[in-house]
Amino acid sequence: MKIPPGFHKKGETRVYKLNKFLYGLKQASRQWFSKFSTALLNTGFTQSHADYSLFTFHSGEISIYVLVYVDDIIITGNNDLAIQDLKHKLESQFSLKNLGRLQYFLGLEVSRSPKGILLCQRKYILDIVNDCGLLGAKPSPSPMEKHLKLLPYSGDPLSDPSIYRRLIGRLLYIQVTRPDITFSVNYLSQFMQQPCSGHLDAAHRNVRYLKGTVSHGIFLSASSTLSLSGYTDSDWAGCLTTRRSTTGYFTMLGDSPISWKSKKQPTISLSSAEAEYRALARLTSELQWLHYLFTDLRITIPRPIPIYCDNQAALHIYANPVFHERTKHIEIDCYFVRDKLLSGLIKPTYIPSALQLADLFTKPLGVYHFRRLASKLGLRADGPHPPT
Repeated sequence: MKIPPGFHKKGETRVYKLNKFLYGLKQASRQWFSKFSTALLNTGFTQSHADYSLFTFHSGEISIYVLVYVDDIIITGNNDLAIQDLKHKLESQFSLKNLGRLQYFLGLEVSRSPKGILLCQRKYILDIVNDCGLLGAKPSPSPMEKHLKLLPYSGDPLSDPSIYRRLIGRLLYIQVTRPDITFSVNYLSQFMQQPCSGHLDAAHRNVRYLKGTVSHGIFLSASSTLSLSGYTDSDWAGCLTTRRSTTGYFTMLGDSPISWKSKKQPTISLSSAEAEYRALARLTSELQWLHYLFTDLRITIPRPIPIYCDNQAALHIYANPVFHERTKHIEIDCYFVRDKLLSGLIKPTYIPSALQLADLFTKPLGVYHFRRLASKLGLRADGPHPPT
C-alpha cells in the first residue's frame, strides 16, 4: 500500500491504519481463510490436521466434508438435510453462489456413473492444444521418446522463453488427473531457466500425446476396496548433468489411483540400492500422510500397507538391523523406514521389474511398455462428459 497522492508531505512520516483487507494484499487471503474457517469451526466442524483446507463434521450417522480452496468450496456428505442446513448457516454470514452438483472445479471435469467417478481435464487440454497450434497435428503414441536424454543446451536458445515456461506450467497442472505424463513434465521442467528448441519439441510431443488421449482421466471406482498399496522405483544417476537419481512412486486405494510423484533426488546416490531406498523412504512418508488423512475422515485402512519394490538390495537393508558401511550415510532413512515397519504401517514386498508400475515415473519408456503400464494406472476414457 502506498499513501494516496496529496496526503504525503515532504519530510513528514505518517502511518495509516488499514480498516479493511483488500484483494491483492498479502494478508487478504489469510484473513479470508481465518474468517471462513472460524465460521465452520463454530458450526461444529473439525479442521483436519493432515490437510488444513479440509473440514469434517460427524454427529451420529451424519458425516459432512467441506474442502476449501480460496473462495471455491466443495460440500459433500451422507445427509442432504444437514448439508442444506449448513448452506443456510453459511449464507447468513457470507455471500454464496450455489453451483449445484459438482461438475467443474478448478479446471477439473467430474463425470458420474453407477460404477464410479471420472476426473479429467478435457477442456483444459483442448485449450492448450489450440494455443500451441497443434489441432491438426498427428497424435503421439507416448509423451516422450524412449531413452531420450536432454541437456541444458539441446538446440538453439528460444527467442521468447516465456512460451516454453507457460506451456510447462500448464502441463504441470494437468498432472492432477494424468499420472502418465508426470515423468515427462517433471523432466522438462528442469530446463525452465534457458529453454532451447530441443526442449520445446519434447514439450510439444507431450501436447500431441494429450491430443490423442484428450478424454482420459483417473477413474475412482465405486466398488473399490479401502486398501492402500504403493509402488516405488528410482532411476539411478539418470541425470546426465548432475548425476542425481529420480524418485518415482504411485499409490492406489483399491483399484483407484490417488497420489503419484516423480522428482529428482536432492543428493547423489552412491549405488542403485541407495537410490531405491531413498525412494522407499519418500513413499513411506506419503503413506503415513495418507493414513493420517483417512483417520481424519474416519476411514479404517487395513495395515500393514504393502509397498512394492523391484530392488532386492533395498529390501535387505530395511530387513537387516545391522548397518553396514555402505549404508551409514543413509542412516536417517533407514531408521525412518524401519520404525514404520516395526509399527506395522508398511510391509515392503518384492515385485519383478516388468510389473513395477512406478517404472513409468522414473524414465522414458518404449511405446509398448508405456501403454502396458499406463493401462494399469486406473486411467479411463469411458463415461459421459460434463458440459464445459
